[in-house]
Amino acid sequence: MKQPIGSYPRVRVRDDGRQVVSQAGSVLLVETVRKSGLDQAMSATLAPWSKARAVHDPGKVLLDVALAVALGGDCLADVAMLRAEPGVFGPVASDPTVSRLIDALAASGEKALSAIRSARAKTRDRVWQLAGDAAPSADHTVTIDLDGVLVIAHSDKQDAAPTWKKTYGHHPLMGFVDHGAGGTGEPVAALLRPGNAGSNTAADHITAARQALSQLPKSYRRGRQTLIRTDSAGGTHEFVAWLAQRGRWLSYSVGMAITEQIHQHVLKVPAPAWTPAVEDGGEVRDGAWVAELDGDCLKGWPKDMRLIVRKERPHPGAQLRITDADGMRLTCFATNTKGIPIAELELRHRLRARAEDRIRAARATGLTNLPLHDTAQNRIWLEIVQIALDLLAWMPMLALTGKARCWEPRRLRFRLFTAAGQLATTGRRRILRLARHWPWTSVITGALQRLALLPNPG
Repeated sequence: MKQPIGSYPRVRVRDDGRQVVSQAGSVLLVETVRKSGLDQAMSATLAPWSKARAVHDPGKVLLDVALAVALGGDCLADVAMLRAEPGVFGPVASDPTVSRLIDALAASGEKALSAIRSARAKTRDRVWQLAGDAAPSADHTVTIDLDGVLVIAHSDKQDAAPTWKKTYGHHPLMGFVDHGAGGTGEPVAALLRPGNAGSNTAADHITAARQALSQLPKSYRRGRQTLIRTDSAGGTHEFVAWLAQRGRWLSYSVGMAITEQIHQHVLKVPAPAWTPAVEDGGEVRDGAWVAELDGDCLKGWPKDMRLIVRKERPHPGAQLRITDADGMRLTCFATNTKGIPIAELELRHRLRARAEDRIRAARATGLTNLPLHDTAQNRIWLEIVQIALDLLAWMPMLALTGKARCWEPRRLRFRLFTAAGQLATTGRRRILRLARHWPWTSVITGALQRLALLPNPG
């Protein structure tokens, strides 16, 4: 009886394979680009940066870099992965051509950024219409979460500085549209800032909010259909006042710091005024209560602002803070929403924690570091990262169902995009044959069938 000599089978490797396609599952992203019309929109808006007798279209070059980032790349040179598969991705520009385009866009400043963002906004409108009930606007509301991200710099880069966590790098402020419990989310704002930028800088929050709102279809910018959520970093007088000025069509749910005045007011709230907090399914949240504050706590704030506080038993091992009371952890937020029970408003604000999932996905999609030196270049890189994240959100929204609809980028790559295939040419048709034994081949083919049923852009 032969004894095994290792834990894995021994295979012989040769380099004479033909028509073999790696990352074959990435056709899902290519088809998403095609059906959404993002390639046409990018080509149209970036046409001013096309040089005479140029071989490569600037919009296609930028999209190729975004596709590489969506597949796991973290620098411009990773576009070589696409260049190696012309049967799937078509002709891909060389590294020097890509670098020259990024430099040209960076030199154009706001003009180039506005062009890229307008293409994304136009495409987002079409994608949401195609998605129908799966779109984040299906319930006639859109929720935008603003949050800061620390990006570590391991070399000297322009505007890199010490951060509040005693690291070194940048501190972008980002905005994400929340797709809810049945989906993921998509980026709508990315404001590049130095590492020492303040977490609660009102001017930056206003800029990021404007950038995020400009990405939404115009029909969702009225009738309080849009909700902006932030943590306590957004709880400044200037930012809340800016939100309140748009209160006719904009709702907000902004975290607030527990000041001494709020702390003393909480101690005076009578027991009957506390309402049990609830979970997402409607059941009571164990050991948590909410109450609405009034009086001097609202002095100096907008007239329609409501202040809601939650007290909750801390988790075992958690240390109490000086602002906690009677062994209870206190959190507070402000909102201008009326006609909804405060327990539901508190749950709505607590679900802002999903923004941390979006940040994790962004870190796994090109935001682990900023690969370029100049700030202007890295601002273009942030737009590329957002395009990649858009595609990773739009593809599941349009094509996937069930649990796969909530898969994050890493799982999409391991299960779908890395599937192997063989490219066969029959007459004038090219057929990509996916591995039959791959467990998720049916997920890929089913998604491609759903994409095929969508109308082509006009």
